[in-house]
Amino acid sequence: MYRDDLERFKEFKAQGVAIKFGKFSVKENKQLEKNVEDFLALTGIESADKLLYTDRYPEEKSAITNLKRRHSFRLHIGRNIARPWKLIYYRAKKMFDVNNYKGRYSEGDTEKLKMYHSLLGNDWKTIGEMVARSSLSVALKFSQISSQRNRGTWSKSETQKLIKAVEEVILKKMSPQELKEVDSKLQENPESCLSIVREKLYKGISWVEVEAKVQTRNWMQCKSKWTEILTKRMTNGRRIYCGVNALRAKVSLIERLYEINVEDTNEIDWEDLASAIGDVPPSYVQTKFSRLKAIYVPFWQKKTFPEIIDYLYETTLPLLKEKLEKMLQKKGTEIQTPAAPKQVFPFRDIFYYEDDSEGEDIEKESEGQAPAHACNSSTLGGCQWVI
Repeated sequence: MYRDDLERFKEFKAQGVAIKFGKFSVKENKQLEKNVEDFLALTGIESADKLLYTDRYPEEKSAITNLKRRHSFRLHIGRNIARPWKLIYYRAKKMFDVNNYKGRYSEGDTEKLKMYHSLLGNDWKTIGEMVARSSLSVALKFSQISSQRNRGTWSKSETQKLIKAVEEVILKKMSPQELKEVDSKLQENPESCLSIVREKLYKGISWVEVEAKVQTRNWMQCKSKWTEILTKRMTNGRRIYCGVNALRAKVSLIERLYEINVEDTNEIDWEDLASAIGDVPPSYVQTKFSRLKAIYVPFWQKKTFPEIIDYLYETTLPLLKEKLEKMLQKKGTEIQTPAAPKQVFPFRDIFYYEDDSEGEDIEKESEGQAPAHACNSSTLGGCQWVI
């Protein structure tokens, strides 16, 4: 939390408004646009580019900086947006960057990007200025073209690299105090096998760092594969999304999405919604919803979120329920009750190395319990630590 967030967060708490993270909603984007426009009108600063990219205007930098300080820029830009100030600022920079919407990269643009990277390394800010693109745009584009990325099924060695990379990135985020507590617990009981809080298994992971460690896959592939591995291990390899259970999950998911009655996907608490399927990471449920709308909703790209949900509820849901009832009438058909989400997992149940390279979705996995495995963490002496 930043100093400027404290009073804002107190106000949001008093109003019963939760602090959000992740992708901005349409409503939040509109509010942010208004906040920037209001601040420009208040201060007389000519453009959002000057306000947010002051370094581009060295002759006016001092005057603009003084205006921002005098009129509490950080408080103004975060007005009525329940997010940390820094996230709001980054979003504003992306929205108002005149270099951020330049279309596809031509062959010439790509060659320039490669050349500048060979000279400047990962200095994306400078490279972005040289090719008139945003720093985020050039970083993502270079991630796509920097080397040949494998496609299709993950090999055993790639999977093991991914698991190790995620483990190292999670450890890197630990504060000195957390590391001190881990060391203390290890000294008290070296044989203990400690645990990790569920949210740290998927929140706040730097996928760019993970990509750099894996080397053969881009960050999106790494994130998707980790969701697959994590889902399998959090559920002990149970078939949570197959056959009759897949139908039950789809029915539950549509009903829950209809009940929460929100205007935008970014207003959804995916963590809470995950309980409609079972003890799975939020990204797993988001993936299932994406498939659901792509399969069942015609021209979903042209529909608003409420229109998509209404179509699923009014048209798709009755068909799925009818199919589910027919399947339940068959002999030997069993429906599985979703497992309640666990808040803590033994580290050894998540970070062990074996052949997870099948490249199959969890719903296609074989039923049965995953065998117990010894951890193989090289960073802090096996699984004997806690986060």
